[in-house]
Amino acid sequence: MNETSQEHKILIGWASKSITPSKPVALSGQFHVRVSKYVHDPIMATALAIEAAGEQAIMVSCDIVGIEEEIQDKLRSLVKHRLSGFDVKKLFLNTTHTHTAPVMVEGQYPPQGKEVMTPTEYVDFFLNCVSDAVVEAWESREPGGVSWALGHAVVGHNRRAAYFDGSARMYGSTNREDFDCIEGYEDHSLDMLFLWDQEQKLTGIVINLACPSQVTEGEYYVSADFWHEVRTELRKRYSDNLFVLSQCAAAGDQSPHFLLHGRAEESMRKRKGVSEREEIAIRIANAVDYVFPLAKSDIRTDVPFKHIVQEINLPVRKVTEKEVEQAKLEYDRLMKKQPIDSAESTILRRNKNVMERYEQQETFYQMELHVIRLGDIAIATNPFELFLDFGLRIKARSKALQTFIVQLACGYSGYLPTAKAVAAGGYGAEIPSNRVGPEGGQELVNQTVKLISQ
Repeated sequence: MNETSQEHKILIGWASKSITPSKPVALSGQFHVRVSKYVHDPIMATALAIEAAGEQAIMVSCDIVGIEEEIQDKLRSLVKHRLSGFDVKKLFLNTTHTHTAPVMVEGQYPPQGKEVMTPTEYVDFFLNCVSDAVVEAWESREPGGVSWALGHAVVGHNRRAAYFDGSARMYGSTNREDFDCIEGYEDHSLDMLFLWDQEQKLTGIVINLACPSQVTEGEYYVSADFWHEVRTELRKRYSDNLFVLSQCAAAGDQSPHFLLHGRAEESMRKRKGVSEREEIAIRIANAVDYVFPLAKSDIRTDVPFKHIVQEINLPVRKVTEKEVEQAKLEYDRLMKKQPIDSAESTILRRNKNVMERYEQQETFYQMELHVIRLGDIAIATNPFELFLDFGLRIKARSKALQTFIVQLACGYSGYLPTAKAVAAGGYGAEIPSNRVGPEGGQELVNQTVKLISQ
């Protein structure tokens, strides 16, 4: 770090490390087990360290489905004695939710062969790589500047089709006579934070959009999905050394898949000669290009910076008698059927979890919430696959000019659906998928808005 920096100058450090496994792994994201056959493109962990006016933060984005809170705790313990003067509570991880990255929890799928890296082995490898990235980012801090911008790119789409009987289905057919509408809104805004060195050269960009990286979510290879193409395209346009820190905004009911216009979109891609992932990368890079001159014209080197970390309690979604009865029936059916395949094993585990929750009758779910104020923007985390409407409620009420919602951060706590989605049912809105329901979602909104206002 440059020791000539003054107290109020912004210090910025970057690092990026591959977290790509060297052996086959079970891939997370589907009910059935998939063992990777090869590496399509590297999965990465990108760390950004910021310090100013006595405040600090290290944000790490990972090309992973989700990271349990215990793994983040282990990371903090690993780096605690390697980071001079840094409060490890100000470090947090978020994930892009690619479905072609390794499983990180034992027992998610049946054990695989000896040639397949176990989740425990991968977590150890992951922690070594990410801890090095965190330390490198912190130790490489140099004075610089920041600027922010809002752009637009069509990437995410609401993935729940609603029908005249009041029901809804994830990826439901829209070519049915009883198709009513797409259930909810979609947000094509792109929140961007640009980071600059002392010579006003761009060092990296934080890109926040409401869509998980799941174009090729069912494949049998390791991949960062469309974020790989985004990084490649932006480095082609700006610098080979450009850092890109990706954040998934509230997108529990969003995906890059098309429920409408799918055939026309495919036709247009064929005419262009690009893949779906490349098309998304071009759209995002074009959005960056559009605002880049405006971002460069407004670089700040002295801005307010505040980082609040707070544990909050959210009311849980209670399991009803009817729901536990359904879970028991399905659990008993699968137990009698043994042996069962990997997808059925996932269903068995989900129903067992519902039964255990009914017995425990917990009242609140505790989560770690980070709120950062940096100049005119706010960054707010949550550990859920948060339905879009909750993120929009926070953005609408936030006092910040731009609010970056970061889902799947500081843990992995399942879907958090709206009341409308719960009433309609379907995957993501039913009890096995939800530790917290709509009431807790609104409490998250209120608590987040309150902290942003402090």
